[in-house]
Amino acid sequence: MTLVPGTEALARLAEERVDHRFKGLPPDAGGLTVGELAAQRRNLFSDGFATPVLALSAERLEHNLALMETYAERHGLAFAPHGKTSMAPQLFQRQVEHGAWGITLAVPHQVRVARAFGTRRVFLANELVDAPALRWIAAELERDADFRFVCYVDSVRGVGLMDAALKGTSRPVDVVVELAAGEGARTGVRTEAECAAVADAVAGTETLRLVGVAGYEGEVPEADPDRVHAYLRRLVALAVEFDAAGRFAGSDEIVVSAGGSAWFDAVADVFATVPELSRPALKLLRSGAYVSHDDGHYREITPFNRVPGEGALEPAFRLWAQVVSRPSPEQAFANAGKRDAAYDLHLPFAQVVRRDGTERPATGIEVTGLSDQHTWLRTAPGADLEVGDWVGLGLSHPCTSFDKWQLIPVAEADGTVVDYIRTYF
Repeated sequence: MTLVPGTEALARLAEERVDHRFKGLPPDAGGLTVGELAAQRRNLFSDGFATPVLALSAERLEHNLALMETYAERHGLAFAPHGKTSMAPQLFQRQVEHGAWGITLAVPHQVRVARAFGTRRVFLANELVDAPALRWIAAELERDADFRFVCYVDSVRGVGLMDAALKGTSRPVDVVVELAAGEGARTGVRTEAECAAVADAVAGTETLRLVGVAGYEGEVPEADPDRVHAYLRRLVALAVEFDAAGRFAGSDEIVVSAGGSAWFDAVADVFATVPELSRPALKLLRSGAYVSHDDGHYREITPFNRVPGEGALEPAFRLWAQVVSRPSPEQAFANAGKRDAAYDLHLPFAQVVRRDGTERPATGIEVTGLSDQHTWLRTAPGADLEVGDWVGLGLSHPCTSFDKWQLIPVAEADGTVVDYIRTYF
């Protein structure tokens, strides 16, 4: 299993003491270890948890993990979900247990977190030109023969900076040329001719080894199915061209990688057409938001809307806030805000109200704004909402939900908290 060396580090997470660092946890749990608190199986609603508190659904989390495992297997894809979404080593472990090849990351700090908890395969979806970070990566490769690390290159200058930082290292760093998704898109080499120049620069070093090509179809300008498919076909064609030119001679396999959370169906379609190459193709999908999914942006754009026969992801987050002010029949305020809830893509969505142990739909209640520590609620005539009620909020954008919470309860449908997820942002 990919994470075996980090088993002890993961186990030690249960030994961390519960204290003031962790929002929402029961005040009377202070001094317990996380493991001791989990063993108590407290109820989220009746056993001392304080609002605001973010919870993950145990059942929906497991459903999403299993669904993407099955999807990747069905389409012959290796899976390296993007770990920046959660930055939670416990979830990295569960993703690997559900068949993931490894974990995708974005910056050196994230790689350090993953390595501290034993992740053996890392795909860094960025060009890495920071010299201290490169030297640390080289030391990790030297220390652990089983560590596999792959990162982007997207410029001749970047290759030069990497080479200079890695001089004297014994094991080359594996790289893939990133093909940009189009003019004006994010990172990546803009043309195939420039890709060849970057590949030539890699070949001129002893510190780097070219092992494939990669890109991110989510940045295709004015993305639609035709444009996304066309870009992915360019990516596959680049791999075929590089292979025919012998550019992957030093590699045991050829990496072809793409896949965010909006177009992984297109990736599956086009990667199914990868022809036989001189070496086995590692067709690597990197979608990450699936792990918790959401009630907003990703619910709207998930490819499962286009291919419902493949299944459906389920939103696993719910933020619980308490009504602390009801100044008028049209307005109420709850005690969660920008410090607690994602708001960069959509505001939270009022879903349910709990009072005296009874839960009902949040009919006539709408979130209209967030202050630092307040949720602004508009209430329609007749909306049943009182000071002291708990409001369950759905969130949009997993990446900016996880990062506001260091320790997240995992609750079963009846509110029993069975685990706690530690994040490292």
